[in-house]
Order: sequence, then C-alpha cells, then structure tokens
Amino acid sequence: MIHTDEARPPLPPFTAASAAQKARLAEDAWNSRDPQRVALAYTPDSAWRNRAEFVTGRPAIIAFLTQKWAREAEYRLAKEVWAFEHNRIAVRFAYEWHDASGQCFRSYGNENWEFDPSGLMSRRIASINDLAIASDQRMFHWPLGRRPDDHPGLSELGL
Repeated sequence: MIHTDEARPPLPPFTAASAAQKARLAEDAWNSRDPQRVALAYTPDSAWRNRAEFVTGRPAIIAFLTQKWAREAEYRLAKEVWAFEHNRIAVRFAYEWHDASGQCFRSYGNENWEFDPSGLMSRRIASINDLAIASDQRMFHWPLGRRPDDHPGLSELGL
C-alpha cells in the first residue's frame, strides 16, 4: 500500500547514501524517546518482531515504546547500516540505558527493515541482546536526545 500523504524520504530504492540517511533519521527519532514521533515513520499496519514480542500497527507501536522508555532510563542509541537492497535495509545498533535499580546495560542488536514506496517502514524485525555493564563502561555520554555529529559511531567505538 502506498501512503503518499505520509511520504518519509529518502524513498526506495536505496543507495548507500540514502540508506545511511534513513538509518540516521531512525536513530534520531528513537533518541527523542517520543513514541508518537517514532510511530509516524511506520505504516499504519506495520508489523514488528522485537525480541520475542510481536507488535502490529501504530497504536501498538506507541504503547510498546511508551513501556520501553519507562523502564529503560537514560536511553542513548547509535545505528549503522550493515546492508541494503532496493526497499530493505539491515542495520546493527547498540544502545545504553539503566533500569530502576541503577544497573547499566548495553543492548546490542540487528534490525531488518522493509519499506513501502512512500518510505514508511512496513516491517521491522529486531534481534537484541542485553549486557549488564558498570556505569564507567558506558560509551554514550552525549546529552539526552540526538547523537552529536562529532560523537563516534559504532565502528569508531569498536562496537
């Protein structure tokens, strides 16, 4: 289904540059920790697998993200394109956060994305693992929100 009234450039088919731009836009949105904003990048009937949870549709995405960011405090995320082809992008990512007890984590993962012709994500498949870390092992120290352009990315940090 084409959602031309909600087009989200860059649009498929992706190039190396447009896939990297799409990944950075997604990273920026997720770092906002605003479920409403994030959900607008997905088709109204977008289907997710996030770890072992299955989520379908924007209202469910908003509910999922609201719960996620309520338990994952000080959330900071970095994404990097792994591969792309036509209307699909694969990214790897890491994010850091802490739970209510103050235990810090670095969560590592991979996502497979599929986009409709208007650039909205119609499918998101995420595999994620959490590693408990000490607070002095955190690598993402920018102020909450968008990762600054001069902050090292995953490859530069050896992640």
